Amino acid sequence: MSRATVELPPSTRVFLTRPHTATLTTLRPDGTPHVTPVRFTFDPVTGLARVTTRAGARKARNVAAGGPTARVALCQADGFRWVTLEGRAIVTDGPAGLAEAIHRYAVRYRAAPPTPPDLVVVEIAVDRVLSLNL
Repeated sequence: MSRATVELPPSTRVFLTRPHTATLTTLRPDGTPHVTPVRFTFDPVTGLARVTTRAGARKARNVAAGGPTARVALCQADGFRWVTLEGRAIVTDGPAGLAEAIHRYAVRYRAAPPTPPDLVVVEIAVDRVLSLNL
């Protein structure tokens, strides 16, 4: 998966470090959207957003079913301020990727994420950013 630096205004970078919940939108195999609340991290240097979840969760299954062209959207809102990160997603369970996702989650949310036995990471190569009032 290619990754690129995502240029963001300082106010958007700060907003994305606050411990807010977001929604992750994936597409089911029949093409209908599945929207679920998530916690996530974003690295503007690599342009990579990460969501930890269970391998059996609908969001992970949707991404896996979408293959290498699976697109998703993460939207974090606080009142009328919001940012949406869009991009291609994959599901990974490699030890290095899991460790990085868990570390970043713990830093952002000041607590370790749930770690079920089938923990995976949805990695999103962000290629579009939309925002309002940031």
